[in-house]
Amino acid sequence: MDVELRQLRCLVAIVEEGTFTDAAIALGVSQAAVSRTLASLERALGVRLLRRTSRSVSPTTSGLRVVAHARRVLGEVDNLVREATSGHTSLRMGYAWSALGRHTPAFQRRWAKSHPDTDLHLIRVNSATAGLAEGSCDLAVVRNPLEDRRFDTAIIGLERRMCALSFDDPLAKRRSLRLTDLSERTLLVDRRTGTATSKLWPPDACPATEESHDIDDWLNVISSGRCIGLTPESTAHQYRRPGVVYRPVRDAEPVAVRLVWWRDDPHPATQSAVELLTALYRDRS
Repeated sequence: MDVELRQLRCLVAIVEEGTFTDAAIALGVSQAAVSRTLASLERALGVRLLRRTSRSVSPTTSGLRVVAHARRVLGEVDNLVREATSGHTSLRMGYAWSALGRHTPAFQRRWAKSHPDTDLHLIRVNSATAGLAEGSCDLAVVRNPLEDRRFDTAIIGLERRMCALSFDDPLAKRRSLRLTDLSERTLLVDRRTGTATSKLWPPDACPATEESHDIDDWLNVISSGRCIGLTPESTAHQYRRPGVVYRPVRDAEPVAVRLVWWRDDPHPATQSAVELLTALYRDRS
């Protein structure tokens, strides 16, 4: 027999109220219904949960364990219902590496001021959809186009490409670079979420590549001088690291910043987020 939520609620009510009579009042049912429900739970679990005397009711050792689990289960169910029915009191925005770069603090502050009833949470997930496909967020900031037709997308801005170098690299002395300056170097790339691609170079001038899977690893390798990185400008603002400098690559195409959401289940605040982010990128580009 399956354990039902009404049985768990009945058990918790008896323990919290202290008597079957008071539990029945709290649950809005008869005392006989409380007794039947508890008995069915004890049969389903195969253990005695309560000690009953003429004056008191107390949990058995097994009962104490079951009550503790029941409270957690009921709490999770309450959270599930709250999220499903009024979960739009929060907005979870995923990103893979660098959120919104220099626009991140302004977006957080303006959102809090203009949408005080919808808490904003930024979540870093290093996946192609920045956590959207995984269910970790309601909206995602991505910098690569998605072909998955389950998602809708809007370009909210453009970012320059920057070269990340060790501080003592000879190229770090320059104010800006060209792609040809990098063709003889080893480029550190993240193939899941990175925007550096060999298509930026002519076929006969592509740099060698090594692979990285995390921003901290990426920065550590670059600071060692073994590799260089090519990244959107937002990374330079989000991740300032001793030993690493960023220089603009003036002949590289800019990176389109996209906001992505589920086509069939958009968060009610999606359009507001698109409008605010587009304005931030437009006004401070």
